Amino acid sequence: MSFWAQQRVVVTGGKGFLGTHVVAALQARRAGAIHIADLPDCNLCEVADVRRLLADVKPTLVIHLAARVGGIGANRANPAIFFYQNLMMGVPLVHECWQAGVQKMVLLGTICAYPKFTPVPFQEDNLWNGYPEETNAPYGLAKKMLLVQSQAYRQQYGFNSIFLLPVNLYGPGDNFNPEHSHVIPALIKKCVEAREAGAEHIVVWGDGSATREFLFVRDAAEGILLAAEKYDDSAPVNLGSHFEISIKVLVELIARLTEFKGAIVWDKTQPNGQPRRKLDVSRAEALFGFHAGTNFEAGLRETIAWYEKARKK
Repeated sequence: MSFWAQQRVVVTGGKGFLGTHVVAALQARRAGAIHIADLPDCNLCEVADVRRLLADVKPTLVIHLAARVGGIGANRANPAIFFYQNLMMGVPLVHECWQAGVQKMVLLGTICAYPKFTPVPFQEDNLWNGYPEETNAPYGLAKKMLLVQSQAYRQQYGFNSIFLLPVNLYGPGDNFNPEHSHVIPALIKKCVEAREAGAEHIVVWGDGSATREFLFVRDAAEGILLAAEKYDDSAPVNLGSHFEISIKVLVELIARLTEFKGAIVWDKTQPNGQPRRKLDVSRAEALFGFHAGTNFEAGLRETIAWYEKARKK
């Protein structure tokens, strides 16, 4: 607690899905000061906004969560936007934080940065052993450049920044917009709406064979703050749940939990994405004691309950 009491923390993207949970966790730790940097007040792609933010707040710690994100469809439709905005939100921010004398930065990468055919479970040392899965490579590579910058600035300037690689997140407050959402909120929305409409079936992309690992958002927030407090190196660190599930089983589970009783039709003309995703999370546990504590089905139930309530408001 004494560590956090001394911190003036900026959370970029603090109004977003992950950001709101990180801010809540900072409040629970009684951080000395918490400042949210998010649109429309602060556009991280504008260096003038970044400089004004740092001059006004004078943070000791910056947690960079802001990102342009989406599922396979959004990544395929906007590869240039996803590359440019994620790069330009991150690279100038790191540079300006170093120049302003910020004591520490926490940078978030993405599991999409890993090569398409990474051996399972993904180990951080395999991060550079191939090109990412094509549908989200521009996003993954833009985020991975923050790792390069983190290591370069530590080597040349002694700047303290760390780089975390979370798996796909889910939980209350997730983005359920079908144009930009990830697989869990997209499936929850699809099943709930089909149930209410009395639809006989839903259509799901791919063939269901791909696997994914998911991390409950409050667990992710806990991991980020543990790393901020206890880890001081530029070696990348995975954040995951150590639980792998196929998309087929995931769809069946969400259908059951949302009480959708219709058929599931697989559109095999659409991509599966990366064949498998499962992280080796031993480094996070060894370096700063992180271990995800939320049971997957319990987390899904809470997420579904949140969505059912939120959509009725």
